Amino acid sequence: MEPTPNEITQLLRSWSQGDSDALKALIPLVYHELHRIAQRYMSDEGASHTLQTTALVNEAYLRLVQGRPGDWQNRSHFFAVSAQVMRHILVDWARTHQAKKRGSGVAPLQLDEQLCVPVGSGSDLVAIDDALKGLALIDARKSQVVELRFFGGLTVEEIADVLKVSEETVHRDWRFAKSWLRRELGKEFSLGA
Repeated sequence: MEPTPNEITQLLRSWSQGDSDALKALIPLVYHELHRIAQRYMSDEGASHTLQTTALVNEAYLRLVQGRPGDWQNRSHFFAVSAQVMRHILVDWARTHQAKKRGSGVAPLQLDEQLCVPVGSGSDLVAIDDALKGLALIDARKSQVVELRFFGGLTVEEIADVLKVSEETVHRDWRFAKSWLRRELGKEFSLGA
């Protein structure tokens, strides 16, 4: 039986308050969704990629549970942070293992509103990460919207909930961020509508 969002939120809050039994109960309930997020990241990675989906989930899990538990707002917040952790793991991997110069021989990356994350190579991910850092300097919330939508696969409604803004604000931020990223990455990438 699929856990309800409220069940997961309650376990997250209990874990935040130091209940290690809540973490033990939480992991089986969220593992499938964490694996789905990791599969989105790994879907376009080549067969020679040394990091596998399960390893990405495990590494993200270790980073999430090390140290003090987060102050989780709800299920969406947890999965947003999980997606961010996975992105950082893959960016670290790409920066470490990148042999080619950025963009050489890389197929264009499409950034659109699909929940599928087409990340074709480590250099793509590094370029997007660099661009998101630049966007965060201009407007941190817009960068978060891209991260939550593109990488985390969250809906507009879930993003609005996590960021405590209206859905219309999320739509405006998404439009601005796509335009800004298209301009920044335009030399190397073709970004979708």
